[in-house]
Amino acid sequence: MITLYGFALSNYYNKTKLALLEKGVPFTEEMLAPSQDAAVLKRSPLGKIPFIKTEQGGYLSESQAILEYLEDAYPEHPLYPADAFERAKCREFIQHLELNIELIARRLYPEMLFGVPVSAETKDEVRKKVEAGLQGLTRLSNFTSYAIGANFSAADIVAWLHLGLIALATQKIYGEDLVAAHVPGVADYFKRLESRPSVKQVAEGRDAAVQAFFAQKK
Repeated sequence: MITLYGFALSNYYNKTKLALLEKGVPFTEEMLAPSQDAAVLKRSPLGKIPFIKTEQGGYLSESQAILEYLEDAYPEHPLYPADAFERAKCREFIQHLELNIELIARRLYPEMLFGVPVSAETKDEVRKKVEAGLQGLTRLSNFTSYAIGANFSAADIVAWLHLGLIALATQKIYGEDLVAAHVPGVADYFKRLESRPSVKQVAEGRDAAVQAFFAQKK
């Protein structure tokens, strides 16, 4: 059985967990924070989470590499389209969202989560880049059904998790939900995804972790 290491505050941990649930792969969870401890570095080269222990006993880090591994090792309930071009479009969507939007928006998280001020210059730069990234995202998907085509895919896993967090961050920092402002139909899209049992399960775990985190800060 696979072991998933990390914690539910991380959208990349939840990305991996949701993929495991959607594919029906048995797994257990072990709560673990990022660490430079030697025992963790042997399993994750930078001590990052999430990472998994495979059924064969090997360790694998980086959420996207884990998703690709799961798709190859457990082909039942695929999360990528069968057609080669459509599979590439799914990967394109994920890479655009993670590199051109989420990675940039992450610069706002210290203020949103920890109250650590972010400079006005950084906020202005992030806003311009996030808005451009979101506009680019709408050129890859219109979100009328699922992110890529007519079926739920890995693209929907990252869209639900990352866009939801980016929406919260931009609402907190700018007083405006930039996702809702630049991605038409995203509210209905979220509702469709959140009707899925696996998404509900991940959301419950995430929300419990968030509540516990802020309770500790008081």
